[in-house]
Amino acid sequence: MIDVTQTDTGNRKYAAWGAVLSMSLCVALLLASEFMPVSLLTPMADGLGASEGATGQAISISGLFALASSLMITTVAGRINRKSVLVGLTVLMLISLVIVASAPSFATLIVARAILGVCIGGFWALATAVMMRLVPPQDVPRALAIMYGGQAIASAFAAPLGAWLGDIFGWRAVFWALTPLVAVNLVWQLIALPSLPTRDRQDFGGLIAVLKRPYFARGGIAAMLSWGAAFTMFTYLRPFLEQYNGVNAETLSVLLLVLGLAGFIGTWAAGRFVGKRVAPLLKLPALVMGIITLGLLFASSSPLATGVLLAGWGMMNTALSVIFMTWMSQNVSDAPEAGGSLMVAAIQGSILLGAILGGLLLDHLSITATFVGSVALSALAVILIGNGQSLLRPVNSPKHTGD
Repeated sequence: MIDVTQTDTGNRKYAAWGAVLSMSLCVALLLASEFMPVSLLTPMADGLGASEGATGQAISISGLFALASSLMITTVAGRINRKSVLVGLTVLMLISLVIVASAPSFATLIVARAILGVCIGGFWALATAVMMRLVPPQDVPRALAIMYGGQAIASAFAAPLGAWLGDIFGWRAVFWALTPLVAVNLVWQLIALPSLPTRDRQDFGGLIAVLKRPYFARGGIAAMLSWGAAFTMFTYLRPFLEQYNGVNAETLSVLLLVLGLAGFIGTWAAGRFVGKRVAPLLKLPALVMGIITLGLLFASSSPLATGVLLAGWGMMNTALSVIFMTWMSQNVSDAPEAGGSLMVAAIQGSILLGAILGGLLLDHLSITATFVGSVALSALAVILIGNGQSLLRPVNSPKHTGD
């Protein structure tokens, strides 16, 4: 005799993980759309008649709008079913890609990147809270690791494929190629995501209450420094490899592929080992990526050494997201949407500032100065985090107050 209750529970479990996978694909496409200009920076700058530094600011524009969107999405969306919100944001991603692919000018590119920024900020602000609703609490780190596996996929294949295909067919063709993938993801979301009605109306007061918690404020600053360091360097990785290593498009593709494939290891390791003791791991990504960024400046004569260093950087880059979002889910479990909004605002703000800082250092000093700036931000992050204990919610702290 079939246990109907057990069968129904099993079906719901499989459906939940199917929804997690649809979110993972969305992450992959978001990351590919957001950071594809990194691998296409030089040809895009030539095609739009702008400098490499100015074109790199297109990434910062998406970060600016993502920052605003992440803070406003829960308030503007109000009580709208979160499934409908996520589907709508995916539609915006599709529109942005079409505009980028057909952009006649740098100004049009900026508009498209602004639209993408709205999608990025809104999606990431809701993503962790949605994961916490799809799976049981003990499975949240695993679900986050799977979702951020999409980040590893994008890191592994988007940049090298973008550089390779852009060299053959032109940079516009690369963005056109992403559009059918986004359309498929849109259909999958409609099928896989369950209805996610809102429980409470969110407002800016809830954001402020969470931000007033000292441990969360410190964590947000630490996140900003960590991501800021990463994207001060990563946004301008192609010019660095071209100037320091003299790489061509084929070698660039291989190095970016190595960096991206290593991201799978970082995501797997973070999902496997990040548990309740997240504090000691918070400073690890900034520490390792800072050391590697410094090492790249002394490995320019060896493509092999450069590849090994980029592999280590890629591992820590994907682990960074899983570690900090697990920290957020454990320490702001009473207000996940507010915590998610603030974390995404911090991350996108750091991407914005990192791209701006790196571009200014590149245009006015040198690519070496850009990488040194990245190392300095990493050092500040490590110093602030320390042993991580000051970023944890006090054991006896009330869950529903500003602490």
